[in-house]
Amino acid sequence: MKKIRSKLISSVLLLLTLVICFLSGFKFLSMQKKEDVFPTEGLTSKKMLSSYFQTLKNTWGDTEVYIYEGQEKGGNLLIQGGAHPNEPAGFITAVLLIENIQATKGKIVIIPRANNSGFTHSDPQEGNPQRYSIETSAGRRSFRYGSRLTNPIHQWPDPTLYINPAGQKLSGTESRNLNRCYPGRKNGRLTEKVAYGIMELFKKEKIDLAIDLHESAPEYPVINAIVFHENSEELAALALMELQLQGFEFSLEFSPKNLRGLSHREWGDNTQAMAILLESANASHGRLKGKTSPALILEGKDKNYVKAAKLGRLFVPYDEEGVPLKLRVARHLAAVKSILSSFEELHPEKKTEIKNMPSSNEVRMKGIGPFLHPPN
Repeated sequence: MKKIRSKLISSVLLLLTLVICFLSGFKFLSMQKKEDVFPTEGLTSKKMLSSYFQTLKNTWGDTEVYIYEGQEKGGNLLIQGGAHPNEPAGFITAVLLIENIQATKGKIVIIPRANNSGFTHSDPQEGNPQRYSIETSAGRRSFRYGSRLTNPIHQWPDPTLYINPAGQKLSGTESRNLNRCYPGRKNGRLTEKVAYGIMELFKKEKIDLAIDLHESAPEYPVINAIVFHENSEELAALALMELQLQGFEFSLEFSPKNLRGLSHREWGDNTQAMAILLESANASHGRLKGKTSPALILEGKDKNYVKAAKLGRLFVPYDEEGVPLKLRVARHLAAVKSILSSFEELHPEKKTEIKNMPSSNEVRMKGIGPFLHPPN
């Protein structure tokens, strides 16, 4: 009788284990499903990054490229989000542009998920949510909160010491950090191939101006910043003055010549484009935060950061109101618009005109939802 009972208990436990494994596996695989993006009718073409570098086809490094072209020739602009998928303001800003804009002059190229693989997993031992949701006029849209790094399932193992394509020595895990892998390697690791593909896009689309959208922790010194290559120094200064007139405080940060592999450095060194990187303050990305939750991602409220601000440990203002996602997206939109107008002032022959771009004030007042396509 005891043997029968023991076998029965073992069988039940085994069955429960199999059910838990099945459900966990199903949930894990669901992280690989991309959220829908709904381009406006102004979209000229939608390509994959593999259109520029064939080797990426049928890999997790391949990703969507949205192109808007005006009837008049002008400048060619690249806006990139999602290089670090746990920095949602960059990705959401790119999505807002895709779902709203039309080009009347010049060309706008938008990559919302630059590191597509990074969206398919979450950072281990961080307790991060898999998704966050934004309310629209007709329901809720859910978005992935991914990882800073390429999924180890898609690129493994990490080297002990990583020497990136530009010769910089880094920790091995940085071989999966897209923003340390430029200008890429044609026959390198997956992340290096993604970087190489993006550089090929620069050449084939003849990009004149490139903006990489990022976020960083409130305790990180390079925050609420315009990081510029030396070829963009005057451009960044002009944009800063315009932003300050609008009430936005930004710092100007020069791209260090001895810090290699980053977009703002390698784009400027290896292409004809003027290169800019934008940083906003994301509490869910920091080390001083409490529990990471969808609410923290959206509202940016964290009592630990309020205390840290009072102790003078942060590089941005932070109070009980927090730094919500809508404000971070509004900052990116304002900066993109100011950089474009400043670029036009410096290079009138390369003017880029965009219609229906959500204004930073509207996003601050109304939120993000009114500018997103309602879910199907």
